[in-house]
Amino acid sequence: MIEQRHKLIHAFGALSELGQEVANKNNFQETIRTSLHLISGALGIMRGGVARYSRFGHELNMLAVRGLGDDFPLSLSLCMEDERQFLTNGLNPIETSQAKVLPFFQVYDESFTRKRIELLLPLIVRDEIVGAVFLGEKATDEPYSSYEKEIICAMGRHIGVAIAQRNLMAEIERHSEENRKLVDDMRTTYNDTVKAFATAIDCKDKYTEGHSVRVGKYSEIIATELEWGTPEIEGAAVAGYLHDVGKLTVERKIINAPYRINAKESAELNKHPGVGYDILMPIHHPYANVPLAAKYHHERLDGRGYPDGLYDREIPYIAKIVNLADSFDAMTTDRPYKARRPAADVVEDLQRNAGKQFAPELVTAFLRGMLKELTGDTKEKRFRRLLGREYMEAEGIVPAIRRTLNEMAPTSTLTYINADAGTEDRPLL
Repeated sequence: MIEQRHKLIHAFGALSELGQEVANKNNFQETIRTSLHLISGALGIMRGGVARYSRFGHELNMLAVRGLGDDFPLSLSLCMEDERQFLTNGLNPIETSQAKVLPFFQVYDESFTRKRIELLLPLIVRDEIVGAVFLGEKATDEPYSSYEKEIICAMGRHIGVAIAQRNLMAEIERHSEENRKLVDDMRTTYNDTVKAFATAIDCKDKYTEGHSVRVGKYSEIIATELEWGTPEIEGAAVAGYLHDVGKLTVERKIINAPYRINAKESAELNKHPGVGYDILMPIHHPYANVPLAAKYHHERLDGRGYPDGLYDREIPYIAKIVNLADSFDAMTTDRPYKARRPAADVVEDLQRNAGKQFAPELVTAFLRGMLKELTGDTKEKRFRRLLGREYMEAEGIVPAIRRTLNEMAPTSTLTYINADAGTEDRPLL
């Protein structure tokens, strides 16, 4: 009686430790090894193992073994009949000597006999097989009592939960990874579609081919120099790519006119921001304010822009970025009625119109990015790819940019955002 009581205390002590081990999610393999050690130690079992069931491979894969030697199979296959019988048996120990009618015990009879495996406990959680516990003979060489089998079932339930929990976590991680890839694919598809639209827009204007794509890339550079986050940078690029979508409705002869268009034609062309807004507004964009960039990219800080003559803070910030990118591209590309301007002249123009047409902090960020590339502070060739090496390395451009950056006011009289704190206003969020 005293010995029985001692065993009972020992067994429940092991069960308590096992519960704590299962609750500790830090190391699954260590949990399983400790669990096997606790069962063996509590009941004086000489050898055994714990396996996890793979429902894809229909096999039991050993996670931990004790005293089974290297010749015990690490993977044990189950047929459909084995699985059915295990589920019918539930979480109850099966005596191997009494179960040889099943294919599983016939196939592995030699291994079980050689290692003296006496009990197999299928681990069933929520009507699913998650694993099995193999137990050899006891140190006393006595048969397992019903009491000991109940202890084994109780411990097996804990181990089964640990394995099921691990399987669930793996499944969640797999779904999470699949979702991440799906989102990445959708983002790539969206961005590719936007670029295709930009190319389609540019195809209508034979003199400014590639304009929308370049404005998208310049907008991306500005947002990058403002140290915005990745989603906001992508949003700025998309706003640049699509800013002229309204031109799709403008007559081709006006867009391609090899002369300065007259007032009537100009009025027609100036409708494109509003038309672009109407086209983009019904579309659900992953980035906010893309339609507003199309509508207000011709507004100026001094109120002399169009279509609404907005002043500084009234203009959406993303529209200010696209405005600078759009104007810079217009000045640095050949038009039918005007050749591209020298780089130093463009820098001077940006400085002269900072605070009037352009937000000063955006000009600063843009020129700072250009200077970093020219002085080798960055290995990126963002401007060289868009403007050409010869244009970028024109004599005098580096001093002109440095001088401009030294003389630039950080903000306009109305704009409170400066170049060093550009992330305070995140209009794309």
